[in-house]
Amino acid sequence: MAEIQTLILYCSLFVSLFFEVFLLITYLEVREELNLEEQHLGKNITRFPTVTIIVPCFNEENTVDNTIRSLLNLDYPKEKLSIIAVDDGSTDETRYHLARFESHPQISILSKKNGGKHTALNLALEQVQSDLVGCLDADSFVNPDALKKIVLFFDDVNTMAVTPSIKVFEPQSVLQYVQKIEYSWGIFLRRMLSSLGALYVTPGPFSIFRTRVFRELGGYREAHHTEDLEMALRLQKNHYKIVNAHSAHVYTSAPIKFPALYKQRVRWTYGFLNNAIDYKEMFFNKKYGNIGLFILPIATSSIFSTLYIAGRAVLNNLTSAFNTLVKFQTVGFTWKSPTFDWFFINTGIVSFLTWSATLLILIILYLSIKLADGKFKFTRGIFYYLIIYIFIVPIWLTKAVYSTIFRKQINWK
Repeated sequence: MAEIQTLILYCSLFVSLFFEVFLLITYLEVREELNLEEQHLGKNITRFPTVTIIVPCFNEENTVDNTIRSLLNLDYPKEKLSIIAVDDGSTDETRYHLARFESHPQISILSKKNGGKHTALNLALEQVQSDLVGCLDADSFVNPDALKKIVLFFDDVNTMAVTPSIKVFEPQSVLQYVQKIEYSWGIFLRRMLSSLGALYVTPGPFSIFRTRVFRELGGYREAHHTEDLEMALRLQKNHYKIVNAHSAHVYTSAPIKFPALYKQRVRWTYGFLNNAIDYKEMFFNKKYGNIGLFILPIATSSIFSTLYIAGRAVLNNLTSAFNTLVKFQTVGFTWKSPTFDWFFINTGIVSFLTWSATLLILIILYLSIKLADGKFKFTRGIFYYLIIYIFIVPIWLTKAVYSTIFRKQINWK
């Protein structure tokens, strides 16, 4: 039994190290590409394709006004940009907030019974006649230059979808600061996966598609409450090119309290696992390139390796605490002055791999923040992230894995 546990631990650490080294090598290879991309994004646009942005809304009375105003403030020819807002059976004041924009020439308002985000998107897609179409979640906001920066990538006729960089909007709580750093990691990861042709999510906040993608592959699906993930996997399965515009910034309102964060992350992880099952034929299939051979298997196995390592750490700490308690009950409290001796440093292979993986994580964290913000500065968000994140992630991973294994349904909101 001990040998099996050791083997699982070695495999978990190896997967972590492999993926971290893989990302760093990719970064070193694309540094020049990132610089050229910045120069390319600074050129003048000579062709403005028509674009429709769909805003699906369900109980978003507190944010939808700013979401739509951010779209109206986009630095893009007004005659080329249309907005379709869809009220998906909201039970709050969302419909009344949308009514304020009914007379605006760029905006169309649709209403329907609640059926889920994918049904709202598909209703709007029926009316889309533009060259490009995208979605902006009603709790998100775009930079004025975001659409221009994204549209430039469609100069490549093979590009079928472009994803932005997503940041946390004005963090206030400790958890929001933690998410701000986590989203910086996501910016780095998506940019590296873009270079590998292995993006597996087209996020709801402002991913833009060629409209013909939906004519050829069909509309959105329910997809275990993660339609943006399923759509990306469908594109990858059909060899449609997805790229990332890391300089196109979108801001999202992150959950303030843990229950909301927990529900959101359970849904994301549950959706990934179940969509991975639906697209299992892509795993280890060289026909699908890097996403099939490496990224999907690593992303899936990392969930289970994280749970194993976290579980082992909890068990070891509980065992140590129990042994300390037994010692205290046996001989009472004894004080020993702390000493340091190099001889007692653990130089075993597990310790070496653990410290190596930790060091690489810190390096990637540094590069992530630098890529997201243009520079690195140690902030309280980093401090919160380092001391909190590792403890809360296993909580929602456990729930998502449990719900997947036992086919339990999860709550959307």
